[in-house]
Amino acid sequence: MLKINDIGPQAYRDAMSHFAGHVHVVTTDGPAGKRGATVIAACSVSDTPPTILVCLNRENPKNEPFVKNGRFALNTLASHQEPLSIGFSGMTGLPVEERFALGEWDVISTGAPTLKGALAVFDCELIDTKDLATHRVLFGKVTGLRMGDNLRPLIYHARGYHVLESGAVAPTAKE
Repeated sequence: MLKINDIGPQAYRDAMSHFAGHVHVVTTDGPAGKRGATVIAACSVSDTPPTILVCLNRENPKNEPFVKNGRFALNTLASHQEPLSIGFSGMTGLPVEERFALGEWDVISTGAPTLKGALAVFDCELIDTKDLATHRVLFGKVTGLRMGDNLRPLIYHARGYHVLESGAVAPTAKE
């Protein structure tokens, strides 16, 4: 169905559900407190200097520590880390400490919590932000990096978790 005019929020969300994305947990810690959230909207900006961006809902006041702490880590999840993704999604209502108890954490360079066993970890110093509509884009200069085992990535598509299988996306066991 072709939509030209009157693109409302629900129609937009429905169309975006067809956009497959890698699942991450973005974390921070510092004077403003510890926080973590599941995100799909994250990507590389540049390799010189290494820079990434992450989009967070700016209408959620619980996301303020990301800016106030001035640092964050993007933890890229493997297929077996779906429970961690669900815990950090906000859908379960878990308090911060219970969310972090779902994984094993350390720090690399900035002091942001980094997930041991993640496919990749990008530890970042916050260098800029941009507010647009309901979201805030965080730009981070990568100051620490860790690559984990080459496991299957956790993918989110059509409002559900999936695993990349030999060139095809397969649903996770819950589907």
